Amino acid sequence: MLFTAVAPLSLFDDPQEWSAFSQSVRQQSHVWQSSVVFEGMHCAACAIHIEDALKAVPGVGAVQVSAASHRGLVEWTDAQTRPSEWMAAAEKAGYKVVPANDALANEQRRSDARQLLWRWSVAGLCMMQVMMYVTPAYLSKPGDITPEMVQLLRWASWVLSLPVMFFSCRPFFASAWRDVSQRRVSMDLPVAIGIAVTFIVSSLGTFEPAGPFGGEVYFDSLTMFVFFLLTGRWLELRLRNRTAGALEAVMNRLPSSVNRKTTNGLWERIAIRRLVVGDVLLILPGEAIAADGKVIDGLSQVDEALLTGESRPLSRGLGSDVIAGSHNLSAPIQVRVTQVGAATRFAHIVALMESASVSKPEIAMVADRWAKPFLGFVLMASLGAAIYWWPQSPAHALMVAVAVLIVTCPCALSLATPAAMLASAGALARGGVLVRKLQGLQALASVDTVVFDKTGTLTQDAFALAAVQTREGLSPAQALFWAGALARHSLHPVSRAISSASRQEASKTDQLAAWESLQVSQMQEIAGEGVEGLMSPVTQPNLRVPTGKLRLGSGRFCGVNLTASLALRAVLADETGWLATFELQEEIRSDARETVQAFINQGLHVMLLSGDGDAAVQKVASMVGITDARGGCSPQDKLAALQGLQAQGHQVAMVGDGLNDGPILAGANVSFALGQAVPLAQSKADFVLLGAQLGVLVSVWARSRLTLRVVHQNLAWAAIYNAACVPVAILGWLPAWLAGLGMAFSSLCVVFNALRLSTELNDYLKV
Repeated sequence: MLFTAVAPLSLFDDPQEWSAFSQSVRQQSHVWQSSVVFEGMHCAACAIHIEDALKAVPGVGAVQVSAASHRGLVEWTDAQTRPSEWMAAAEKAGYKVVPANDALANEQRRSDARQLLWRWSVAGLCMMQVMMYVTPAYLSKPGDITPEMVQLLRWASWVLSLPVMFFSCRPFFASAWRDVSQRRVSMDLPVAIGIAVTFIVSSLGTFEPAGPFGGEVYFDSLTMFVFFLLTGRWLELRLRNRTAGALEAVMNRLPSSVNRKTTNGLWERIAIRRLVVGDVLLILPGEAIAADGKVIDGLSQVDEALLTGESRPLSRGLGSDVIAGSHNLSAPIQVRVTQVGAATRFAHIVALMESASVSKPEIAMVADRWAKPFLGFVLMASLGAAIYWWPQSPAHALMVAVAVLIVTCPCALSLATPAAMLASAGALARGGVLVRKLQGLQALASVDTVVFDKTGTLTQDAFALAAVQTREGLSPAQALFWAGALARHSLHPVSRAISSASRQEASKTDQLAAWESLQVSQMQEIAGEGVEGLMSPVTQPNLRVPTGKLRLGSGRFCGVNLTASLALRAVLADETGWLATFELQEEIRSDARETVQAFINQGLHVMLLSGDGDAAVQKVASMVGITDARGGCSPQDKLAALQGLQAQGHQVAMVGDGLNDGPILAGANVSFALGQAVPLAQSKADFVLLGAQLGVLVSVWARSRLTLRVVHQNLAWAAIYNAACVPVAILGWLPAWLAGLGMAFSSLCVVFNALRLSTELNDYLKV
């Protein structure tokens, strides 16, 4: 369903539509997390107001709203509330809600940009014409222009100011009225007050030239600073859309409909939400792939750049896996769907990116907390300036107050951090690195220790079975048959290798059906140790199976003492003891040594913590240049080692990919999960590397330091600007138009400085 602008909010209450903009967080407690876009936001105060309004709705839990991206994540319980209720609460607060992945969100953003461009154009044309009318008054000598002509020029300027007031300034007044009606303060309120006061003072001077405000009119200042404000806001909107473009380019890559094969062999066009596992799709050149699947016909090139970081087109033919969100480039292919909706890798990536787009680093939350009280200070300072100057000249006093209101508006302060963080996040996304938590960029800049996992991180995630040793009376083929049936229930790289080898062997001996018929009950996996279960045949009762539970994993887990060896080994044991040992070969990632050495050259301490045998761990450590390596570590051992480092004052980054890395990824100061990591590991990480290259870690670390440097530059600029301009405005040395120019210039300096990160990051990540 495509929601339209006139659709009632009750349409969002249909549970069948929730999957379009929400995902289940905790199925048992019926908790959902919805991704939405808020219209009408302009500043950090708006984000705070929205969060407060939504949290007041019963059934709404955590709420995160980003002032920079205008996106939000709302967590709610369907037993207590419905989307229409919390959406209505946001609209009552003055902010319309649109599902983030709905086509209407993109169309509304384009519509807003067009309207803003029209308002800016009207303000610019009127400003130029008003400047033509006031120029003779500025350049002429006393007596050169008659009083009647001066008054005529004032009336002409007043008429030209009306479109500016009633059309160009409408967003400022609408936002200010919404704030006043809700008894709150945002950054548009001082701007609207300044514009209104300037127009009223100038109008009084035009209507009553002999009155207390008739000495001078300020229509030129009015139109000029409105033009400057809209210029800043329009450029800011363009730059924000450009910054967020990389995130949305990934999040909105799925087509709205697909060609599905019917039972009679024909093709029908259906909505993507109607797809189910097993459907066969026809993907034409230039189309996006709508679901994870396997190619069953055709050969083509696909583009997975925004999903995996791989910039080169990849060949995909019969039997190849394709992922949702990638693009078919050269020829038609037929794909059988294996995963749809939230189960696809694309959906998981989108969930991670949506979380990042609304997360707030600590430094940004500090700025947000200061922005609201600072607005109160601005209003009080403006009132104080007006009172001070009133005895000398009421007109001058009001214009001084206007200058104070305009020049001190803390837009730059609120934009300083999120603009830089989102610019970095967008550039990193284009380079194949997802920033799941913006706080990670801040934390990474101060890291002094990097801890690596071994299997699937420093080594390739795929292993090859090298040898099988068994006890007397058991053939290697039989041991591999049992081990593979047990291993296929685990995602660990060692289990995947044994399962793959077992499947291949069963297929060669025509035992694949028997192998697949084996059922494992009482299945249990101990993170970092191994798997165990009770095996029984389903369709072939005469098939030989162990009578008790089987265990597959480390020697310690299986109760077997292994002799020291440099080989990576897994043990199979039953309730009587050892059955078999499987030796596997692993390869070091091509850039692992260079990555480790780069960190060491930068003065960082590098460690290796692994659950594998100490001999194998030491071998890998020596190959990549790590001197501090520990093997045989359980998840608790890894976490204890991490906490020991942190207790010594170290800031630790963790890089891992497996299920057993979840605790340490969550406990580290900042963490990285490789793209093939299991979902639990990714959910605990601050960054997700979509590609297979470790070298990007060094780039991200270096760029995090640059990002934090830009944030500090932005904050320093905002502080210096306000500290310098407030006294000048209070002293009456700053005209209103120059105050508007200063405010717009300040915000643009912050945004342009942040935009440098986008270009520099892209160049750096190509290295």
